[in-house]
Amino acid sequence: MFLMRITLSSPCCTPLQASPLSETDADELAGVLKALADPVRLRLLSFIAATEEGEACACDLTEPTGRSQATVSHHLSQLTQAGILEREQRGKWAWFRLDRERLSGVCAAVCATSAE
Repeated sequence: MFLMRITLSSPCCTPLQASPLSETDADELAGVLKALADPVRLRLLSFIAATEEGEACACDLTEPTGRSQATVSHHLSQLTQAGILEREQRGKWAWFRLDRERLSGVCAAVCATSAE
């Protein structure tokens, strides 16, 4: 599965209830949702979000997931390419934190409700 890095200026796209999605917005949202539609990736996000610092080293994510370093790195890469995680290299270690604005934009696009 290949996910392109989204470079649009907005966190995601137009809320579904605001107007029909453009083809570009639909492609972008689908790419992000594909990245999120994996149990290991969701667990990785939850581990990172639950840290007191709001970030985690890739080296600390193999044990809690029960996955190999290569598998964890692959999943972290997919989440980073989708714009859900931000990656920072510190020496030989990669550190990850949620892009909360991006996640909020995805939530807003999918979960927006009209005021009734």
